[in-house]
Amino acid sequence: MAVGEPPLPPTDVTRMPPHQRVAFGLLAAALVAAPVIGIYPVFLMKALCFALYASAYNLLLGYAGLVSFGHAAFLGSAGYVSAHAAKVWGFTPELAILAGTATSTLLGLAFGALAIRRQGIYFAMITLALSQMIFFFCLQAPFTGGEDGIQGVPRGKLLGLVDLRDDRVMYAFVATVFFGAFYMIYRIVHSPFGQVLKAIRENEPRAVSLGYRADHYKLIAFVLSAGISGLAGAMKALVFQLASLTDVHWSMSGEAVLMTLVGGLGTIFGPMFGAFVIVSMQNYLAQLGAWVTVVQGVIFVVCVMAFRRGIVGEIARRLRRPL
Repeated sequence: MAVGEPPLPPTDVTRMPPHQRVAFGLLAAALVAAPVIGIYPVFLMKALCFALYASAYNLLLGYAGLVSFGHAAFLGSAGYVSAHAAKVWGFTPELAILAGTATSTLLGLAFGALAIRRQGIYFAMITLALSQMIFFFCLQAPFTGGEDGIQGVPRGKLLGLVDLRDDRVMYAFVATVFFGAFYMIYRIVHSPFGQVLKAIRENEPRAVSLGYRADHYKLIAFVLSAGISGLAGAMKALVFQLASLTDVHWSMSGEAVLMTLVGGLGTIFGPMFGAFVIVSMQNYLAQLGAWVTVVQGVIFVVCVMAFRRGIVGEIARRLRRPL
């Protein structure tokens, strides 16, 4: 906090309400039980990676009120760096993931410093343009493999001891990282910093008049969102042993928006739920081919019209409990 800036507002939301403790307990139980009851581990890992990606995006859009069309740059760039570090440099999986996450965080700092100066559609277009620069860089750079991507990425041994080639072991690792990162997002949102973000989202001029440096807080939120998105992308590259142009394409940014809005914008569990819905559709409706996107569009329209707050948002409204 800068000198002369007012103290962060007092808040009692740092204490987790009982119903949210129950929700986190159910989430932990579901993560443990899912592979036991026969759900395919690779599907679960894909869903968890996208759930973390959508939750990171929700931190920016749902709580800071910033619409970014360039989050695919962070997801994909971290995937490429993680894959290259594991395959070419011989990094262990945890170091490869850290390298990818650090890259996306630094990229988020650079992008945020440029884009945060604008608001609304101008901010969104700047993030999209910067993301497209990353896409064309990944297309042309020699170490990315062009249209073929980086294939055959070794999962390696965690800390040099735990072999991640077994899908069940890899799932345990991904689920643990997801739960930790998801809880970190919860703590960020339910902190004095998170309350300032909400104040800026609701009425930025008033927050500025109170002495808060809005751009400062928005930049931090942008960097945090980029770093967590990179964490999701780095894990995804190791799970599928592949880093490809799909993850840096502009449509992947649209996926984050879709998952967040379907699940519930500005809710903790909404983007995760939306990610599982979208990934399930992509997985189980794959036989429809290109029609999958049409079905997604129909569901999106229905959710926007029938569930103005998203699925989880509507449930939370009826229960009168924040989720």
